[in-house]
Order: sequence, then structure tokens, then C-alpha cells
Amino acid sequence: MSTNSQKYRNSFLKEVEANVEEGEWVKMCMQCGVCAGSCPLGKHWDHPPQEIFMMIRAGKREEVLTSDSMWMCTSCYNCIARCPRGLPITHIMHGLATYAKRLGLAPKNQPTQGFSQLFWDNLMKKGRVNELKMGLSMYFKDGFAQGVKNAMANQKLGQNMMKAKRMNAMEIMGGHGVKSPGDLAKIIKKAQEIEDGKIQDFS
Repeated sequence: MSTNSQKYRNSFLKEVEANVEEGEWVKMCMQCGVCAGSCPLGKHWDHPPQEIFMMIRAGKREEVLTSDSMWMCTSCYNCIARCPRGLPITHIMHGLATYAKRLGLAPKNQPTQGFSQLFWDNLMKKGRVNELKMGLSMYFKDGFAQGVKNAMANQKLGQNMMKAKRMNAMEIMGGHGVKSPGDLAKIIKKAQEIEDGKIQDFS
């Protein structure tokens, strides 16, 4: 292997291959841009997937891991369905977001990241999401006054949720949960320990 090739393989690309879900596929991107053109939120990305992959191969570690681009993915899978090389783009983007968060490099005040954390915290209380409490958490995340404004602006949504029985007395009292939320917490903790043990340090 040549010196230049060895340097390339020891770059940020190698770190991504080792620590990011499906990261080994990044080097297969041929920069056609079909993913960006297929994404319903494509025009809102700072860096569409093919640019993120190019930046990884260029060794732009901080620029990639602090980007909010990975957090823009809605898992519609259009990119995967249309990629000429069949790259698991959605999985890579979520993997990059997860890796950035675990390293403490994820962008602050990113709406999708905030929603993800609220969803996770809600889920972990009883093993099932309480949609009423989830909604209230979103409404009031920026303070009481803003929460009241958000709630008033979404009265119709609340009424529709009640009609569809997605918001009722059971939800108000705490909602349904799994039989053993403590066991679920133990499973998640063990899975986290396993994942932490897999991370390879390239710093």
C-alpha cells in the first residue's frame, strides 16, 4: 500500500468505518447527487449526504460531526431506493448523528435533536410513549409563556387527538406502559455498555 493510500485509510474515514453504522459504505459514494435530489428536505440541508460523504473522505472531522445535516433525515428512504449503488444512506446519516451525540459534538439547539431526546426520555419512563406528555414537553420546552401560545395555536390538533382517542384520561393519568419498565431499562443499559465498548478511539 502506498504512503498516500495509507494516510487516506488512517483518516476520518477509518474512524467512521469503525464507529458508525454502515460506515464502511461511505467510500462507495460516487457523488452523483441522486440522494440530494430525492430528499424532500434536500434544499434545507447545509450538506446533503453526498457532500457529507465527501467531507468524511477529506478528513473534515469537526465539520462533519458538528453539522446539523445528519439530524435533518426523516427516514423516508427515498435516497436508499434511488441510489445507483444501493448505499444505506439513511442508516449512515442516523449513525453519524448518534456518533456525534455520543462524542458530545452534536449541534446545540437543533430542533430534531431536541425532539429525539424528549421522545427518548418519554419512552424510557414506561416503555411506551405518552403522546399527551410528549406534546406538552414540546409545547413548553421554550418556557411557560411560549408553551401557552403553542397550545392555543394547536387547539384543533388537541381536539382531533381526543376524537381519535389518542388523548384521554388514561394519558393524563400517566398512560399505558410495558409490564416491566425496570427490565427494559436494564436491557437498554446493557446495550449501551456494549455499544460503548465498541467505540474505537481515533483522536
